[in-house]
Amino acid sequence: MTVFSQQKRVRDYGIEIGVLKTGTLNAITDVAGVKVGHQTIIEGDSIRTGVTAIIPHEGNIFQQKVPAAIYIGNGFGKLAGYSQVKELGNIETPIILTNTLSVPTASNALITYTLEQLENKDVRSVNSVVGETNDGWLNDIRGRHVTQKHILNAIQNAKSGDVEEGNVGAGTGTICFGYKGGIGTSSRVIPKSLGGFTVGVLVQTNFGGVLEINGVPIAKELNKYPYKDKILNDADGSCMIVVITDAPLSSRNLERLAKRAIMGLAKTGGIASNGSGDYVIAISTAKENRILNTSKSMFNETKELRNEEISPLFLATIEATEEAILNSLFAAQTMTGRDNHIIESLPIDKVIAIMKKYNKIKE
Repeated sequence: MTVFSQQKRVRDYGIEIGVLKTGTLNAITDVAGVKVGHQTIIEGDSIRTGVTAIIPHEGNIFQQKVPAAIYIGNGFGKLAGYSQVKELGNIETPIILTNTLSVPTASNALITYTLEQLENKDVRSVNSVVGETNDGWLNDIRGRHVTQKHILNAIQNAKSGDVEEGNVGAGTGTICFGYKGGIGTSSRVIPKSLGGFTVGVLVQTNFGGVLEINGVPIAKELNKYPYKDKILNDADGSCMIVVITDAPLSSRNLERLAKRAIMGLAKTGGIASNGSGDYVIAISTAKENRILNTSKSMFNETKELRNEEISPLFLATIEATEEAILNSLFAAQTMTGRDNHIIESLPIDKVIAIMKKYNKIKE
């Protein structure tokens, strides 16, 4: 199996996105309790796929459900579990990201994972949440090489701390803006005077558009954007975005937060084209708002941030989404896959030269 080493991230080159401070790791795992696990599947000359698992908290997620919302930027996709999240406003399993044709396998694995937990011995219904993008240009997607074991391994291997980016997990075979895409992550911490909350974002990038970095027209400068190259740089594709915050938000305000993530995608030049599945899953991990599966009380006692206090979280989500997408590009490396298809990585040296030309590099 080929192993790709972690490349530098956007900030390592002096490119600072936005105005808010990042968390210590600048990753979704800056939100306390959140874990991320990858299973990267690279075999032979045509299997380039994988799985990424996001664990909202360390407890039994089915027994301690988390408030959640899903926003659809463009619905050309196969996200499983949407209707129950929309109806009830919570999530009860880890979130799995994988390729398009592996969604049923991932759903089945999440059901297995949930039913096997001792506390869930009486459970008869599980709403598994699985997102996807199509990695069929580099990967033999019709071979359906992702197994339940891969899914369960990703969950079991999930950890806090640094998150691998680029050609890993669900981002192994993805393409973004005509370059190698992948997994990316970022975070923002709201000033204490505004609540001190953390927002973390993780993305699986597999979409097209006209690439911009911090407002600099990179695609125009490189003369590479949609419809100039129909095969490698078509505008279609997808992006899965997971937003997690420790702020106490209801599903209603989590949906509002999720909408802002699409604004972060737009700032990178993404256009949510006709054939694009652009979904945002937003979760609050605030302990006081977890939804117990069983309770002696008829009522949920929760604490909710006022509408008037949520705007800083909107800004944090936009910035973290923008930077997570860019990190996925900077971390990814050139890959050869199915039928000898080659997707080049972002030409970092050229990008940095362009950024300097526009005085966008912090020395």
